Amino acid sequence: MRLAIIGQQAFGKSVLDAFLERGDTVAGVFVAPEPPGARPDPLKAQAMAKGVPVFAPESYSAPETIETLKGLGVDLAVMAYVIKFVPQSFCLVPRLGTIQFHPSLLPLHRGPSAINWAVMVGRKETGLTIFRPTDGLDEGPVVLQKTVEIGPDDTVGSLYFDKIFPLGVQALVEAADAVFAGKAKESQQDESQATYEGWVRAKEARISWSQNVALIYNLIRGCNPAPGAWTMAGGRKLQIFDARKRIAGRFAEVKGMKPGQVVATTAQGFTVHAQGGFIDVLRCRFDDGPKIAGSEARLAPGTMLGE
Repeated sequence: MRLAIIGQQAFGKSVLDAFLERGDTVAGVFVAPEPPGARPDPLKAQAMAKGVPVFAPESYSAPETIETLKGLGVDLAVMAYVIKFVPQSFCLVPRLGTIQFHPSLLPLHRGPSAINWAVMVGRKETGLTIFRPTDGLDEGPVVLQKTVEIGPDDTVGSLYFDKIFPLGVQALVEAADAVFAGKAKESQQDESQATYEGWVRAKEARISWSQNVALIYNLIRGCNPAPGAWTMAGGRKLQIFDARKRIAGRFAEVKGMKPGQVVATTAQGFTVHAQGGFIDVLRCRFDDGPKIAGSEARLAPGTMLGE
């Protein structure tokens, strides 16, 4: 099989490695342009090390970019973690078209922060989809899907790196084989079940301590490691990463406590009261400082967060 790979970062690199190790020909790799002084992208660096031609177009709709792809004469283009818009004029160039990876069970959680939102809204499972890209964002026909469980303490990091990442690499290879063999069974997405969410950024990641403890815990997990759920503590921005949830079952457990109040410290961290229970903070960061153990935050009982 003769391929072009479009992507970036560690996932793109692993996809490149997977196809090369099988003996497939990767005729070219397309990556996002790098800002001056940026660390080399892993996919770009690996392609160069393997002698694979690398292209970093400013636009995938530019005539010269399309001509470059035509000149490679590939059977299939594989989009492995692409956040830049790629039009049909590019996707339809390869003999067998293009397939794309998306880290959710489409049509659920279309958009750039699919893993974050699946955790934040409290889903118990998610997965990945290999689909045919169209000019609608994450709206094309599905080639195959894989489901993964979201554990009660999974974070975006554990869900992606431990589950979706390795399964996604395998799924792209499996889908490419099916398309190449003419055995792919494509199905249209059910628009009645579709959801779209935008980026999870600082505004979406701010903690409201008056919410139920389960919602707060989902937010913390859904923003770990990025962008980091946050609150204010004594005029400083406090991001919370590793944490645990504890439910309060009796009034006596929370009597006299206010939402957002630090109510205890331990050798591992500190405990914050929220509606319905407690958040035990195990790892956090002040402002732009390093990540520290919750015990190093030195927040005394009675401190109010969010003010």
